[in-house]
Amino acid sequence: MSTNAEAATTIPTPVQPSPSTARKLWNKVPEITVWFWVIKVLCTTVGETVSDFINAGPADGGQLGLGIPTTFAITGSLLLVAVVVQFRSDRYHPTRYWITVVLMSIVGTLVTDWLHDEKGVSLVTTTIIFSVLLAVVFAIWYAQEKTLSIHSVYKGRREAYYWLVVLVTFALGTSGGDLLSEKVDLGYLDSVLIIVAAVALIAIARFAFKANAVLTFWLAYILTRPLGGNTGDWLSQSDSDGLGLGTTTTSLIFLTVIAVIVAYLSYTREDVIEEQEALHPGRHHDG
Repeated sequence: MSTNAEAATTIPTPVQPSPSTARKLWNKVPEITVWFWVIKVLCTTVGETVSDFINAGPADGGQLGLGIPTTFAITGSLLLVAVVVQFRSDRYHPTRYWITVVLMSIVGTLVTDWLHDEKGVSLVTTTIIFSVLLAVVFAIWYAQEKTLSIHSVYKGRREAYYWLVVLVTFALGTSGGDLLSEKVDLGYLDSVLIIVAAVALIAIARFAFKANAVLTFWLAYILTRPLGGNTGDWLSQSDSDGLGLGTTTTSLIFLTVIAVIVAYLSYTREDVIEEQEALHPGRHHDG
């Protein structure tokens, strides 16, 4: 007997989009290119210098002298707005994303400064606290999502974990960077050179020895905070081995460079994942 009648009434099974298609539609973060690392370091530098500019007075290497609570209220409110805008968007956009990163860098710096400068918590203790907190966030993220890849950050819970990790890495990086330059007393430049060497070793492990892409990405991501922060202190501060350019000049220089690069990426879309995937299918990695 013919089954044409049955076939005509059969409801087709809906086709689920592949992970690659979902990533094209929903990924909320940029492609990991050289531009990503350049802007990331610039943002961490700005986080240090802008925080000092607003928080500290001229006698302490800043300008406005508003203090940590007021500075935190201002920048924290701006960060809240930026995060809401970021979460409401459907996909990655350079301006929205990097404004959020800059503000997280400032707020993360203030959290560590508040604990150390205002509450007297040692840099060793804050570094341990933020290291444990970061490990806990990573563990919960992985337990629930089974991945820590930046290329799986879609709208929703994964995006929330991602931004929480970013914030904690900034606080941890501030503690670690200050620990090297102040507690260990290496000075700004020597601490920067040590961190550069550590990042270089991570790059060698990734590209020469094929170390895990996700692990090496996050290790490098964490280290870019003390790298940028200590670079900012080296350029802006006049104590220790600093060049004494001031927080105003240093902040303006780095903010200008960030704005130029973000404008370039907004125009060329070089760091948008779907554009890169169309040109280089299957190329994606986190390191």
